[in-house]
Amino acid sequence: MSTVTKGNQYANPLVLQRADPWVYRHTDGYYYFTGSVPAYDLIELRRSKTLNGLADAETVVAWRKHETGLMSANIWAPEIHYIDGKWYIYFAAAWTAETNEGLFDHRMFVLENDSENPLEGEWVEKGQIKTKWESFALDATTFEHRGVRYLVWAQKDPDIVGNSNLYIAPMTNPWTIDIDKQVMITTPEYDWEKIGFLVNEGAAVLKRNGKIFITFSASATDFNYCMGLLSADENADLLDPSVWEKSPEPVFSTSEETEHYGPGHNSFTVSEDGKEDLLVYHARSYKDITGDPLYDPNRHARVQAITWREDGTPDFGIPGAQK
Repeated sequence: MSTVTKGNQYANPLVLQRADPWVYRHTDGYYYFTGSVPAYDLIELRRSKTLNGLADAETVVAWRKHETGLMSANIWAPEIHYIDGKWYIYFAAAWTAETNEGLFDHRMFVLENDSENPLEGEWVEKGQIKTKWESFALDATTFEHRGVRYLVWAQKDPDIVGNSNLYIAPMTNPWTIDIDKQVMITTPEYDWEKIGFLVNEGAAVLKRNGKIFITFSASATDFNYCMGLLSADENADLLDPSVWEKSPEPVFSTSEETEHYGPGHNSFTVSEDGKEDLLVYHARSYKDITGDPLYDPNRHARVQAITWREDGTPDFGIPGAQK
């Protein structure tokens, strides 16, 4: 059952059984929500004028997986974006649910919809986002800075040990990157990024206080899952890996006290009055899992307010803690 925290008055959990939650507040006043469904077989959208309203909002299936081929299995982590008057959904999909040497075979794909309301109209497949390698790739997100649109994503470099690193590249359109300018901005290096698997994934971008902040998630998807933080000066060359500073410790991790386990794969939005920055993330309410945690359905979407330190950096607090 959801409870509402006393400080920010947001239901916790916000949406049940929706991992990798993505919330986007549009200029029409609606919050648009999507996330991974437990069966990993489709992309669902819902909207509401309030965040709490997302819990019971009508859902629409935007797209279903193919019967065979590259987009036929494990539909993961959809995100909805509004770019130059059109709606886009970024997601990862594989050709099989099986793994090869411990890795899935996901690639990144894009859907486009030119309707005013993305819960209506047709979603057109724009194809795969091509990168330097044909390798495990997922969790594409996009942002604009000073007239340049960027893509940030997670991918396996065939020459680097581990599951995924984070990369950034400028985009030539909403489904194409400039491969020649693709660079890596973080690879798992600290112990907390390498529990179970060597993972950096699930990036989300927040521009505040003269900085570009990128959160990401690390380690296995059980209670060890946690969030790290990259930051760069807004005047820096974002394609220069040296400008990105990484937190030496996780910035958001399991809390035994509040019984929030494995928090991560977040997005950012703002409160209804526009005065608070909000962290949207998933977490479980129990620690012990039977079988592969990827197939445990109870990663629920949650939300809480971000506070800001005097030096302009975000303080995400403790998952589930009241203000």
